Amino acid sequence: MITLSKLAKTFKTRDGDVTAVDAVDLTINKGEIYGIIGYSGAGKSTLIRLLNMLETPTSGQVTVAGKNMNKLSKKELRFARQEIGMIFQHFNLLWSRTVAENIAFPLEVKGVPKAEQKKRVDELVKLVGLEGRAGSYPSQLSGGQKQRVGIARALANDPKVLLCDEATSALDPKTTDSILDLLVDINKKLNLTIVLITHEMHVIRKICHQVAVMENGTIVEQGPVLHVFKSPKEKMTKEFVKQVTEPEETEEAIKHLFENDGIGQVLQLTFVGGEAKKPLITDVIRKFDVSISILQGKISQTRNGPYGSLFISVTGENHVIGDVISFIREQQVEVEVVHGG
Repeated sequence: MITLSKLAKTFKTRDGDVTAVDAVDLTINKGEIYGIIGYSGAGKSTLIRLLNMLETPTSGQVTVAGKNMNKLSKKELRFARQEIGMIFQHFNLLWSRTVAENIAFPLEVKGVPKAEQKKRVDELVKLVGLEGRAGSYPSQLSGGQKQRVGIARALANDPKVLLCDEATSALDPKTTDSILDLLVDINKKLNLTIVLITHEMHVIRKICHQVAVMENGTIVEQGPVLHVFKSPKEKMTKEFVKQVTEPEETEEAIKHLFENDGIGQVLQLTFVGGEAKKPLITDVIRKFDVSISILQGKISQTRNGPYGSLFISVTGENHVIGDVISFIREQQVEVEVVHGG
């Protein structure tokens, strides 16, 4: 559906050239929700603007739905963009227009007859859950409702791809989850390919099939979300994964417990997929002469299955604890000794 080949974008400034995107290779399959995550300045917003040629590449190639975007004439590009919807962090609505008129705007530009416009607007109002608000103005809507209008407007031309540039960053957590649920629903109903830019790993964890991590204009790591959660390789990826796999207070709590000489060895267990549902701790206590205390734990659900992290304290003979660690690993659960041993 989308292929980027050696894609680069360099901006000329008074202080010299700045490379925002540097030789990026990326493939996004039809029907996927693909997340691109990075901190501010990583180049992710420039990357998403290159997908629909709002920014012209310095070098490299962009192919969307079989079209080489680099080689399109201005007229061809206008038509190609109708197959690529886009939603923004700050909604970008027309404040003098009602909900229905905002949604209809791309159809007006395209020259769609009024009767067809109304039918399509009515369908989209229902799809995004705004029944009864079609005559309201943006100033009368909540942040979540405004973003629903933005999503409906982006879908007006029945696009093949939906680009989301920090679409939930301005929303509170509960509203964010409702918008993410809506995107999942749209993805399933329309088989729509969604590319989502964010700096929040919670967004990636909740709805994405694949993820790419950007740093300094390059993609440093990519793959299926569950795989990246299980085996993050880069330091930045590990930081993002930690956002959702460990409670914020975990590190502080564990350090405090280290001050207790009787704590024994502290192990971090990482569960992926079906392993998260196994009665592992019960099995260990039954099989080995050790005492176990659960210190911290959290299970997160991804699109491809659960991912969990559990911190436990194990006291007993060192050779027995070694047998415990070996047994846990035999159950396809990763173990790291974070204290003692």
